[in-house]
Amino acid sequence: MIPFNRPLVLGTELDGIAQVLRGVSFSGDGAMTKQCQTLLEQHCRVRKVLLTTSCSSALEMCALMLDLQPGDEVIMPSYTFVSTANAFVLHGATPVFIDIRPDTMNLDENLIEAAITPRTRAIVPVHYAGVSCEMDAICALAAEHGLAVIEDAAQGLMASYKGRPLGSMGEAGCLSFHETKNYHMGEGGALLLKNESFSERAEIIWQKGTNRAQFLNGQIDKYTWVDVGSSYLPGELNAAFLLPQLAELEPVNLNRLSGWRHYYDGLRHLQDAGLLELPQIPAGCEHNAHLFWVKCADLAERTALISHLRERGIQAVFHYVPLHSSPGGQQFGRFCGEDRFTTVESERLVRLPLFYGLKQVEIDRVVTAIESFFKDRRNGKGKG
Repeated sequence: MIPFNRPLVLGTELDGIAQVLRGVSFSGDGAMTKQCQTLLEQHCRVRKVLLTTSCSSALEMCALMLDLQPGDEVIMPSYTFVSTANAFVLHGATPVFIDIRPDTMNLDENLIEAAITPRTRAIVPVHYAGVSCEMDAICALAAEHGLAVIEDAAQGLMASYKGRPLGSMGEAGCLSFHETKNYHMGEGGALLLKNESFSERAEIIWQKGTNRAQFLNGQIDKYTWVDVGSSYLPGELNAAFLLPQLAELEPVNLNRLSGWRHYYDGLRHLQDAGLLELPQIPAGCEHNAHLFWVKCADLAERTALISHLRERGIQAVFHYVPLHSSPGGQQFGRFCGEDRFTTVESERLVRLPLFYGLKQVEIDRVVTAIESFFKDRRNGKGKG
């Protein structure tokens, strides 16, 4: 079986874990956490990075920093993971879903302005598959209307927009280090912050609502409860697992990009023949090969292709069910405008196996299986 994903393990993770085990501190905000944060600050070119227990936690911290009130609205795509919406619903806001662009599966920046109301507080672009949304247009619109931009860059580490790392362009950016991501610590995330006011309050929220950071920096003689907050810090063992992976950002990225290109080159003739569609990378966007998707003609063909691949020992999967069609989405949010692409495009998309260390011979096997699928359909086999 070629699995859809194999979590990254470089082999050097044990060294950091052993170092923690030999020490006396296992809780968060220790030496391993600080080293991870420093590496991310340098790479992402932001003022402050706070390691979190998940990308969901980072998004929830953003909701707290915005001081959301019941009835406030946050604009986002419906084609995203539930955490994007949940983080704001938990604090009383209403997700306002807008349609996506079929080329990138990102929210359509041209539809944002029509969704803005007097209750709108933020725009949450989700960089699907590590391909950036049109951030210049989004940030300009947010500035014009006095809105915050919170980047859901869960899939975005090592990707950029016009030379700027994903997660570094809004008021805050949120990364995921879940085991399905390019770099991981099992479960984890990070909050990226570019301005001082957000950074100071975020650190208080991160430290359970206390000013402990100021105490540790010698700014005050004792710390106390000063704001809302919670326990968003991962333990040192998690950070120790992540640290050596962050030290190898570039080699891991190059390996994944090589696999992505091999898929693209191997399947391009099927796109040229009009049998499927391949990912598009807009000008100015550098992706990180987080995933490789193809699009079939419709839901029935997608279902048949996934079954065809499974029969040949290949695990391919679809992705998000649009949030606005779910019971939770209908209860807590609303869709603004027409759903031209979100549902129909989501029903066509198939994700192929892609992970660090995937061999070219395995990619060739996947490509051959997809070729045989379309050959069988042309010959009248495998339909229905």
